[in-house]
Amino acid sequence: VQLVDSGGGLVQAGGSLRLSCVASGSGFSVVECGWYRQAPGKLREPVGVITSNGITNYAFSVRGRFNISRDIPRNTMYLQMDSLKPEDTADYYCNCIIDDPRAWPRQDIYWGQGTQVTVSS
Repeated sequence: VQLVDSGGGLVQAGGSLRLSCVASGSGFSVVECGWYRQAPGKLREPVGVITSNGITNYAFSVRGRFNISRDIPRNTMYLQMDSLKPEDTADYYCNCIIDDPRAWPRQDIYWGQGTQVTVSS
């Protein structure tokens, strides 16, 4: 199983970006996924999560501006980011708990490689 995230770029404050995270492979199911971000010189922090039931939850700093959605048949998760602020500048990573009956451990955490988001003021 491999996670590939994409969609980052440079945007002006107030603009929007949509990040994508695709889980490739076969024979697995996604338990839960989320987005994290890491700004220069700071620790990686959670942005939001979407559960297997489609319930979402977000960090206070992005609530009302960011939205996580998914396309289950395509094993893809999205992060729609609106009203972007310079403080949203960071590398964004998708993170999923994957259930693979062939693997040990059966459930494990996978990370995307990261995609850079830069918001100019």
